[in-house]
Amino acid sequence: MIFGREKEQETLDKLLASDNAEFLAVYGRRRIGKTYLVHEFFQDKGVYLEVTGSNKASKKVQLRNFHKQLKSLSKAVARKIPQSWPDAFDEVLKIVQKLKSRKKFIFFIDELPWFASHKSGFLSALDYFWNAHFSRIPNALLIICGSSAHWMIKKVINDKGGLHGRLSAQLRMEPFTLGETERFLQAKKVKLARKQLIELYMAVGGVAKYLTAISPGKSSDQIINELCFSSKGMLFAEFTKLYESLFDSSEHHMAIVRALAKKRTGLSQSELLQTAKIPYGGTATTVLQELEESGFIMSISAFGKQLREKHFRLIDEYSLFYLTWIEEVSEQVLRNFDQDYWTRMCKTPAWKTWAGYAFENVCLKHSWKIKIALGFSGVLTSESHWQHRGENGEEGAEIDLIIDRADDCINLCEIKFCAKEFEMTEAYAEELERKKRVFEKVTGTRKTIFMTLITPFGAKKNMYYLGVVHHQLTMDALF
Repeated sequence: MIFGREKEQETLDKLLASDNAEFLAVYGRRRIGKTYLVHEFFQDKGVYLEVTGSNKASKKVQLRNFHKQLKSLSKAVARKIPQSWPDAFDEVLKIVQKLKSRKKFIFFIDELPWFASHKSGFLSALDYFWNAHFSRIPNALLIICGSSAHWMIKKVINDKGGLHGRLSAQLRMEPFTLGETERFLQAKKVKLARKQLIELYMAVGGVAKYLTAISPGKSSDQIINELCFSSKGMLFAEFTKLYESLFDSSEHHMAIVRALAKKRTGLSQSELLQTAKIPYGGTATTVLQELEESGFIMSISAFGKQLREKHFRLIDEYSLFYLTWIEEVSEQVLRNFDQDYWTRMCKTPAWKTWAGYAFENVCLKHSWKIKIALGFSGVLTSESHWQHRGENGEEGAEIDLIIDRADDCINLCEIKFCAKEFEMTEAYAEELERKKRVFEKVTGTRKTIFMTLITPFGAKKNMYYLGVVHHQLTMDALF
């Protein structure tokens, strides 16, 4: 059963119905559900051949595994293991030529980057196989898949060689949104109140594989405790494995993520590289691109500044949660599993501070939902964070989320994560007015300003609220 992924399935349907040879690239981070989607969608819709690369395996081992997977589908495959990739693809052609029906022949190459290691010759053989043979078979569908988004974009999607312009379609698979996560868990009989869903999402994100480990009948605190604070939990030791499986020289990627975890509102590129102790140059650029294309970090420009002055922010929920909470207690967890550990931790002041930042990230990633709820989804916008330090006696201020609109309006979003209906005080109302005043003075904007409050349960419309807030949204808008 495939859950969600409606747009992705529309693309797959079109390729399946085509009378021409088609070539699809699928990419997205580890455990996002790429292989599951392709396998479940196509396995009973024709002749389905799936081969999977092995991480850091030798060419000899890869060829042996490739050959074994071919033999499981057809007796037409030679007994002898091929010695090169051109020979291996010749065996695939034998299978196609033996087909008597005009059924779709789906050839799925999973974890392509692991096949195409340095000097393996895999990509050049694939290039020839597609251009000389497979592209001329009307009922053929070639699907390639990889977890390294940057590699897939550079080596295949933007390739300047033989694969240039050959793709029929590409799918970038991303984590489930909050709404998709809710529906996914409901299909598994996991029913949680929306605030608990958000708390769970802030810890594990919308990664399909992580969500499959959740069983019904437990609170979000219990689920997080089992997944993250048990030595047998799926996410207890996932962090290092995750980055090492996706990136070469993953120590640079983890250094960037660690630096951003300590400064949750983000760092400029120069600040980030200095903190992570990575020198300027091609390596730094590649690392940042790989992390951003894989969905771990996000680059956002400060309001009113050029893109070259953009800031980077860690937006991967699990990475932030791991570095803040799991890593520091990992040795204690190995010695003793405390069933109530997270229940205690999520009542501490440190958790409240962290939850505020994490909820800001959730809102930032669901800004399109916020636009819909506010009624201007069709207006071109840009989203940013804003901070003015206020040196030399000036007033400083910080805005959680700015939505700058093409209709000459700006929404200044104040984001508060609280356990009940928010009650505006006189002091807080004055603080919001001060933020707005400083923002207008420093930026010199002449656009109309709307103060927007985003909280889980909304705010009481008392005299202080009515005097400063123009719009408010509850967590329901994010779903």
